[in-house]
Amino acid sequence: MCRSIKTLRPPTTPEVTDEDIRAAALQYVRKVSGFRAPAAHNREVFDQAVDAVAAATQELLDGLRIRGPVARRHTHS
Repeated sequence: MCRSIKTLRPPTTPEVTDEDIRAAALQYVRKVSGFRAPAAHNREVFDQAVDAVAAATQELLDGLRIRGPVARRHTHS
């Protein structure tokens, strides 16, 4: 459904920030609601949904148990 949301779990991504989780939640809510930016009368429920999805995502990531070593990001100098 949301092909542009990047994978946030290890070993694909060893370091996930709050911003990564929030961006994924926002993308999901935008896709499901059909609104890129909600009208003023929908702003509160839209923002609540983003918060709820972000919290559920954090809970999921915190609960996952990954076998094996976590992959490290490669940096290019």
